[in-house]
Amino acid sequence: MLMSASCGFGYLAMQTLCQRAAVAAPEAGRPGPTAPLARAKRVIFLCMSGGPAQLDTFDFKPQTTSKPHPGSVTPFRQHGASGTWVSELLPQTARHVDKMCILNGMHADTGNHAQSFLQLHTGERLRERPSLGAWLQYGLGTENQDLPGFISLNAAKPSVYSSAFLPPEYTGTPIGVNGENMSTASIPNIGSRHLSDVAKRHQLDLVQAMNRDHRAARPNDARLEGVIESMELAFRMQATAPKLLDLSQESARTLERYRVGQKLSVGTCRPTDFGRQCLLARRFAEAGVRFIEVNHGSWDQHSDHRRDLQANCQTTDAPIAALLEDLGQRGLLEDTLVVWGGEFGRPGLTPNDGKNATGHNARGFTFWLAGGGVKAGYVHGKTNATGSQAVEGKVHFRDLHATILHLMGLDHDQLTYRHEGRDHRLTGPTGGKVVTEIIA
Repeated sequence: MLMSASCGFGYLAMQTLCQRAAVAAPEAGRPGPTAPLARAKRVIFLCMSGGPAQLDTFDFKPQTTSKPHPGSVTPFRQHGASGTWVSELLPQTARHVDKMCILNGMHADTGNHAQSFLQLHTGERLRERPSLGAWLQYGLGTENQDLPGFISLNAAKPSVYSSAFLPPEYTGTPIGVNGENMSTASIPNIGSRHLSDVAKRHQLDLVQAMNRDHRAARPNDARLEGVIESMELAFRMQATAPKLLDLSQESARTLERYRVGQKLSVGTCRPTDFGRQCLLARRFAEAGVRFIEVNHGSWDQHSDHRRDLQANCQTTDAPIAALLEDLGQRGLLEDTLVVWGGEFGRPGLTPNDGKNATGHNARGFTFWLAGGGVKAGYVHGKTNATGSQAVEGKVHFRDLHATILHLMGLDHDQLTYRHEGRDHRLTGPTGGKVVTEIIA
């Protein structure tokens, strides 16, 4: 009996190892032996929805007087050893400019919010497709078996974390959906206070037995397998996730640096808790989550550009700086790729027209990256004299996606999934190109 039992434990261990190994196996469209060498292990995407104005943040236009460029509403100043120009509305972020790779030649296909936001996340403008985080989890799996490989904080739309036609287990886990008040952040329906851990396990075993019986009669339904896997993950998360969401053990100094719980003092913009999201992103990164998206909105400043721009910069500046500082000090920035940007940019204010509103501009805008194998203290690409159109070092969303996958050790051409009779990829049928100029 003991010999049989010991062999049984061995089989269980082998099964677990095989399951983990299968995540990275070169099969069914996953990367094979020719995949690029990974420079990053995880991604933190700081999504600024609404379209940040590039002329008021990171796209400096030379000026001959002390006044801002006619299209901008704020002056710039050089920072760091690199002498990179950054808006004075972002003084804390500017302290880390020597860690950043600024892309001033970004462009997209459309200036409509919904379509460009979808393309930013999935590569497609009109159809539901897997998001970037889902593709990364499909290609690489998770480093922590007790946590999801993909978490979306303050996700405004399901498209942000959807796995679409990929197996359901690659769908992201939303936390703080449709609202930025993360003070009571939780994962819905993750547990019950009325049952002990033993009772929960017994309950789940019963439900899973019925699920497996149901699946046996429907062997080709990936959704059933996804439900079974997600319920097991949810059970394991009950012991891990609440500790990560609890910030009570963080020092007062850390909470202050991230501006956790602090309200805005500019105009009439509503209070947000973006700092809590950034701090949670750091904690999830430390715990082995593969892809963490942090969402802040809205940068859609049509009616009162100056006031709302100042409020958004004030809200995000210190938390982003604290995140970059902590990642650097903890040795995480080397293999963590931080990405900042929105679905498009904005044209500058028209000189002397007396208006205080901006429109949409998908022809030229700014993203920045940090860590994860990109050049530090480097500016790539430029827009024309008015900042309205990318003219050098142009980077499309498809190119950005290809580059992120490359830095994570995945070939965007090889990372495919068979659906409806053909192979699909994040970069679409036309593909993208890896922006090798920005890789260190």
